[in-house]
Amino acid sequence: MPLPQAEWEAFAACWLPVKYKRKTIITTAGETERYLYFVLDGVQRVFCLDGDKESTMLFTYTGSFSGIMDSFQLQRPSPWYLETLTASRLLRLSYTDFDQLIGRYPLIERMVRLGTVAALSGLLERHRELLSFSAEQKFRVLLTRSPHVLQLIPQKYLASYLGIDPATFSKLMHSVKL
Repeated sequence: MPLPQAEWEAFAACWLPVKYKRKTIITTAGETERYLYFVLDGVQRVFCLDGDKESTMLFTYTGSFSGIMDSFQLQRPSPWYLETLTASRLLRLSYTDFDQLIGRYPLIERMVRLGTVAALSGLLERHRELLSFSAEQKFRVLLTRSPHVLQLIPQKYLASYLGIDPATFSKLMHSVKL
């Protein structure tokens, strides 16, 4: 969404560069997310723990926004962790700056709203897939939608993302042809 020069300059000025090493927990469950991130390099995941079981909700990588979005926008604690899977270079925007930007610039608030709705739509589609699709169907959808993730993300995390056992994921890797 194009922004007028003044809005773009205000928006761009608030983003600060940060770097994280591989396997760094950026946000811990129970915390309130203080930053919105834009990924310059690296791969991250959002996951939760239920006892010993990890469930991966989503991956972020170069060119995407990252962070625990609901916690950030609502400023409430989250059950999710944000972790780097690889060394990562990110830009981050503080909640204070975000709140000031959307209060001052209606076009930025609209851009955020449209981005949030698009993200919600994607999560609802993913939820439908998790509830309704077989392991093979989920695997096929993943590889059709995002074939590049096989080179970016370890299989155990992809299996967690699909809600299937790592052994099942391995079998599907060898048997499913697209």
